[in-house]
Amino acid sequence: MRRLLLFDIDGTLVWGGPAKRAFHSAMVETFGTAGDIEVHSFAGKTDPQIARELLQGAGLPDPEIDAGLPDLFGRYLEGLEAGLEENPMEVLRGVVELLDALAEEDGMGLALVTGNVAGGARLKLGSAGLMHHFSFGGYGSDSEYRDDLPGVAIQRAQEVWGVEFAGEDVVVIGDTPRDVQCGRAAGTVTVGVATGSFEANDLADAGAHHVVEDFRDTRSVLELLRA
Repeated sequence: MRRLLLFDIDGTLVWGGPAKRAFHSAMVETFGTAGDIEVHSFAGKTDPQIARELLQGAGLPDPEIDAGLPDLFGRYLEGLEAGLEENPMEVLRGVVELLDALAEEDGMGLALVTGNVAGGARLKLGSAGLMHHFSFGGYGSDSEYRDDLPGVAIQRAQEVWGVEFAGEDVVVIGDTPRDVQCGRAAGTVTVGVATGSFEANDLADAGAHHVVEDFRDTRSVLELLRA
């Protein structure tokens, strides 16, 4: 294994689905409020960070938030699983072709870096038929702080494959400036993909080493990831 590719999920591989509705319901059931969820930005944040920001905004103290997070995510995953049966995630254009092509590449390892808690990542990608490409990653359930997650995924990759990856051998791929930021904080190469709510220039301004509009041109994206 000579290169590790760390993919974000929402807006990068898939979109849509019932996650926000499930999160809203779980927040109300657990804490009695979802805060200002309808206008709050989830982009590039971890699930625990989103919950904390919403609940702090509603006036809840951190000890109460911390005590309720396990129940929150238990309820959220139950609601997400039920919702995905009727409303599965939609795969973004070019993703299936790219992941299939990467599976045939020698020396390319795939993993995740996502703000989703691990169970949410598995449910979302499973509903889209993509989970078989990813056996591990760095998740929002590992740390509330997005910048920590590439390091978690890299450590797991080293344990799985017995290979130490230098920063230039790791590529973080995502659709938000926070994805770019976390990769740069970990010293990795970063690829921004403008398939989410941010434009290509937003990702370039955030410091992405490379920016692509989407994954439809499989050959050119492969060449970029091999470089």
